[in-house]
Amino acid sequence: MGKVDESQLFIGGKWVEASAGTYEVVDPATEEVVGTAPNATAADAEAAAAAAREAWPAWAATPPEERAALMARAAEAISARAGELLPLVIAETGATAAVGSSLQVPIAVSRFERYSLDLRPVARRAPPPQVAEATPLAPGGLISALALRQPVGVVACITSYNFPLVNMAGKVAPALAMGNTVVVKPAAQDPLAVVELVRILEEVGFPPGVVNLVNSADAGPAAALVDSPDVDMISFTGSTEVGTRIAAAGAATMKRLLLELGGKGACIVFDDAQLDKAVGCLGSTWSFHSGQICTAPTRAVVQRGVFDQVVEMLRGYAGALKVGDPTELDTVVGPLISAAQRDRVEKHIATAVDEGARLVVGGGRPAHMERGFYVEPTLFVADNDMAVARQEIFGPVLVVIPFDDEAKAVAIANDSDFGLYDYVFSGDTARAFAVAQQLRAGHVGINTAQRNHEAPFGGFKMSGVGRDGGDYGLEAYSELQSIVWTG
Repeated sequence: MGKVDESQLFIGGKWVEASAGTYEVVDPATEEVVGTAPNATAADAEAAAAAAREAWPAWAATPPEERAALMARAAEAISARAGELLPLVIAETGATAAVGSSLQVPIAVSRFERYSLDLRPVARRAPPPQVAEATPLAPGGLISALALRQPVGVVACITSYNFPLVNMAGKVAPALAMGNTVVVKPAAQDPLAVVELVRILEEVGFPPGVVNLVNSADAGPAAALVDSPDVDMISFTGSTEVGTRIAAAGAATMKRLLLELGGKGACIVFDDAQLDKAVGCLGSTWSFHSGQICTAPTRAVVQRGVFDQVVEMLRGYAGALKVGDPTELDTVVGPLISAAQRDRVEKHIATAVDEGARLVVGGGRPAHMERGFYVEPTLFVADNDMAVARQEIFGPVLVVIPFDDEAKAVAIANDSDFGLYDYVFSGDTARAFAVAQQLRAGHVGINTAQRNHEAPFGGFKMSGVGRDGGDYGLEAYSELQSIVWTG
């Protein structure tokens, strides 16, 4: 793949030079430059928000079927460009070929397809009529009502680096379908595929100002979007630390929020579980994008009867994973996104050792990889009060924690600031279902790491605010309006 040079933002239907020039995007596997990305200023972000505000009334008034037709065309165009997008995504994210080809580009296509469907069943719902007695305020009568989902207005879509296309498509598609205009702000580390996504949306015919793009190497433009009175809603995927700052700053202008933040998923493994399935789920902390995913089962909470067996199975699993060049089809573990993230993960590993966690496997850099931001799949036996079991690491680090009975398993799982995605593995599905309902997590997988993309997705506690996915995604990008009448 040749070097990709991007220097322009997309504001009000025009490609314009970024005010702060460009910066380099680095391939985390090779440490070579993939290309250059536009570097916006806060003023650029404010201009994009103003353009989205100006375009919003006409877009909100556009018939839903016309908006849906554009969504379908976008899905077709992204699919047609998959051959170009995939190597770019792999180069700038370090995603393996397997992850990129199955989950980076195709899921972006499916999200635009999903939100090209008729949204009327979500947009209009009628509660039962109500008989009202006469009051000093109004005569009595049979009072009918309609609950309408109206667009919020201008949505700033700010995404994380792990799945740049998928995360952005998951925000932009339902927001546009509901009649909102958007300002797209990708992660600084890997924005190039998102720039191409915006170009595709322009080409398929979204009107000027409906989709706008700002990108920058620092947080200034994103902060400007949070502060802007032209922005009605912030949809953010990223760290809890940044999410709390967004919530605090957005309160001044009463921003609507959809925050999908950090996770420290607990995977409870009972002694009657199918251990191969449980270990396969737990191993995804290493094998699925090198643990750079908020839903990873990074805490294995394992019953003592099978504890030693699970630890040994995980040791063997880690040893069987190929760590290496993400473009090679048999590579399972690729690099972390940057040198800074690798350093951060290594500090977590060092802290775990200092606190007395038992290192079972990994813990260093793979000796055969001379370049790239790699960390070996790492396994610790630890206590739940250690930092390695409490902080989101966002890397290939898994901790195993023993428990004796069901109540203790639930207590350990819930003893976390986070509550995004937990798992329960047991041969007794009735027990697993009962345990799942006791977990303080927005999503719980029973004997599986698969997702149902129509189910609501989001977190409890410090893992976020709001839900998306399926129809819930449409609801997330809307305001409820009640219209009431009599007669």
